[in-house]
Amino acid sequence: MTILEAATQGVLQGITEFLPVSSSGHLALYQYFTGMETQQSTLVMAVLHLGTLAAVCAVFYQTIWELIKETFIMLGEIFSFKFTLKNMNPNRKMIIMLLTATLPLFILIPVKPLYNSIVHQGSLLILGICFLFTASVLFAADRKDHGKKDIKEMKYGNALFIGIFQGIAILPGISRSGSTIGSSLMSGFSKEFAVKFSFILGIPAILGGCLIEFKEAQEIGISFELLPMIVGFAAAAISGFLSIKAIKWLVRTDKYKVFAFYTLAVGIAVIGIDILRTFI
Repeated sequence: MTILEAATQGVLQGITEFLPVSSSGHLALYQYFTGMETQQSTLVMAVLHLGTLAAVCAVFYQTIWELIKETFIMLGEIFSFKFTLKNMNPNRKMIIMLLTATLPLFILIPVKPLYNSIVHQGSLLILGICFLFTASVLFAADRKDHGKKDIKEMKYGNALFIGIFQGIAILPGISRSGSTIGSSLMSGFSKEFAVKFSFILGIPAILGGCLIEFKEAQEIGISFELLPMIVGFAAAAISGFLSIKAIKWLVRTDKYKVFAFYTLAVGIAVIGIDILRTFI
């Protein structure tokens, strides 16, 4: 992989990871049309996801630092048998709800082989259907009245509902940010909280996925060039940082619906290409 290819994929990853258009779906399309080797693409995607993870930490560093401090306080109370879930402060409740929303990922781990088969086989039909699913979530969220709830009003059922949508988004073409932000808006949460909860919720999901991909790459013995990987990581981090800033503005100014039309158009186009190639 050349430095230019690494930079291109890094920018593509950084932009599409946080805009509700599916980074995995766009990278799958890029790799399909450029003929990138499947094993190498797995390692590349892991590195690029780490870049976007760095972007999340940079934008929400204050909130993340507060959650880290509260986590250590909770651990201290657990070991001293003083821990309680009653009258939780906002930071503690955020941690508990993030953990609750992450649970569906463990339930959906058996679907991982299906995910790999879809990516490896280059199934454009299924990819197109997944893009249409993203569009439907975004259209449904847009029809919901503007909510005002935040962490104080969040229930365990809300967290699980959002977590299920995140779990489904392991499939390429289904946007993780679109699914989690959309499901948050459908649950009546404010736009600002929906964005923050979605991106912070993605930290353990992205980190866990990267660790799995790196482990698989090590077992297979995939070789890589260091410089292109560094360039890809940096490109993903910088473009991801700018994308988060953009999505916060887009959601706040009611311009989020444009992505529903975009993913609808991409889904139809991808399915159309798959149908055409069967007759050519």
